[in-house]
Amino acid sequence: MKIRPLAPVFIGCAAIVCIAIAVSGAAMLPGAAQAQQAPPSALGIPAGTGAGVHSPNSPFAPLQERSDVVPWSVLTDVKTKVEKNRMLPVFPAPVLALNQKNQRVQGFMMPLEPGEKQKHFLISSVPLTCAFCVPGGPESMVEVKTKTPVKYSLEPVVVEGQFVVLKDDPYGLYYRISDATAVK
Repeated sequence: MKIRPLAPVFIGCAAIVCIAIAVSGAAMLPGAAQAQQAPPSALGIPAGTGAGVHSPNSPFAPLQERSDVVPWSVLTDVKTKVEKNRMLPVFPAPVLALNQKNQRVQGFMMPLEPGEKQKHFLISSVPLTCAFCVPGGPESMVEVKTKTPVKYSLEPVVVEGQFVVLKDDPYGLYYRISDATAVK
């Protein structure tokens, strides 16, 4: 196994933190009122949209397409709108049609708690490349709450359960699967 240096990953994370600090401190700069009105993407700041990028250097293979799961291309086809200084998702009809129905989603586990078995985790369209960074925007992740614990895996997993489209989640998530079970 070839070991790669982690410096570029941490430099990327540090750059994101610096951008966030610069944006939060923008109110002290002249003309900041206009800048705060503009969405981050208009300022040249990444807005965290899309399915994320599967690095060609990743030791993990990209997800194999499956006909029995909701495709990430459907979930990531979300727009946003600014309402009262907040960015809210605007879901297209195909995404809204999934709401409150039993669905299957395939992706990479992002544990939210320590331990070999997980009952509450995120599933992402691409694998993590840094323990401190999310791999994509909120449309590229699904919060999963399972009936029984699922063994943590670096390989893709498939879960099935009650799928909910979240229109205004306090944590900024767009999707959740409850009462989920692992599927082979």
